Amino acid sequence: MNDWPEAWSDENRGSRYGRGSASAQPESARVMRQVRRGPAAPAGQGGYGGVPQQPAYVDGRGHGGADGYDSGYNTGQVYGTPGGGGPGGDGYGPQRPAPDWRRRIKVTAITVAAVLVVTTVGTYFWADSKLNREVDLSKVIERPEKGEGTNYLIVGSDSRAGMSAEDKKRLRTGSAEGKRTDSVMILHTGDNGPTLISLPRDSNVEIPSFKGSESGKTYPGTGRQVKLNAAYAEDGPELLVRTVEFNTGLHIDHYVEIGFAGFASIVDAVGGVEMDIPQDIKDTKSGADLKKGKQTLNGEEALAFVRTRYALAGSDLDRTKNQQKFLSALANQVATPGTVLNPFKLYPTMGAGLDSLIVDKEMGLFDLADMFWSMKGVSGGEGTSMNMPIAGSSGGNLLWDKAKVKQLVNQLNNDEKVTVKGD
Repeated sequence: MNDWPEAWSDENRGSRYGRGSASAQPESARVMRQVRRGPAAPAGQGGYGGVPQQPAYVDGRGHGGADGYDSGYNTGQVYGTPGGGGPGGDGYGPQRPAPDWRRRIKVTAITVAAVLVVTTVGTYFWADSKLNREVDLSKVIERPEKGEGTNYLIVGSDSRAGMSAEDKKRLRTGSAEGKRTDSVMILHTGDNGPTLISLPRDSNVEIPSFKGSESGKTYPGTGRQVKLNAAYAEDGPELLVRTVEFNTGLHIDHYVEIGFAGFASIVDAVGGVEMDIPQDIKDTKSGADLKKGKQTLNGEEALAFVRTRYALAGSDLDRTKNQQKFLSALANQVATPGTVLNPFKLYPTMGAGLDSLIVDKEMGLFDLADMFWSMKGVSGGEGTSMNMPIAGSSGGNLLWDKAKVKQLVNQLNNDEKVTVKGD
């Protein structure tokens, strides 16, 4: 009996088994019987010597047996996991779920928002706690009626508080005791753009009746005529506010004051302020030694620039114009994204500014922000800057043009566009 597949003979077996074939025809497939994998059959049941009984051969490929036997070679079940699964489908472990990017983005956004809220709230309370609310406007008596918009009285004092002997020498401030006003401005904010008005410190004004800020005693007015800065020297910010309100008829809502040292510190903290100097300036008293043209002023140079008066043809009137230009440029520099969005510049600037400012008891951070943004608007051409209208002088005191001042105050009280021109 021939046990070989069809077309084979014993002669084929003898000449080809275990050797290469010289025939041009390929060898027919030799089929190996399949071996069932699974638990061994109990002793004495099938097979020989405990070897499991082998499945019957059906179609030469190990398929279709009565017991549904599958060789497993085409499913990955022999060498891999069921179904050939694995990380990434490579057959070596369970499938890893795809990343949920929408959830990750949502969690990240919530985390960032929470950090921003906490930082903002913390910064607000930190900054609010640093404001020096020393001026009590409730002590000011006989005040004019409040008009539309908001009026800030901005004062630059010659206070040397906190300055060392070396600082006084470097900044050319001298060592005078006490403090006086070096500049006085009114900033009006409203719906028709900001208006910044300088009140020259040599302005001739009348000292009205007032209540002493320390004594609480009421002093009746005597019609006494003095320079504006004398009011501050006599009884401080409260009397200065009272005097400005009495001589203008304009209600002052907030008071802001900064001294020499604080001014220089803010300029240095913001990295200097770019200014276009209109002329060469050399003033031995203020220490200014500046060339005409665009340049960035540091704190020392900036202080010398805004204090210079003797080297200018218009003296105090020209100085007030320079002060307006510089304060507007400073506000513009502080409000730039490079400062606001840079914590390494923002916090030192805020710290230097808040430490050196003296404000009224009702002043809040939002009021302070409104003041700075309005001053920035002045430099950006959205508002008006001017001196109080001057009619002449008497005994070294500058006399205001009463008719123009009255028209200016009416426009401010009604929050109208300012058409009055000053010197």
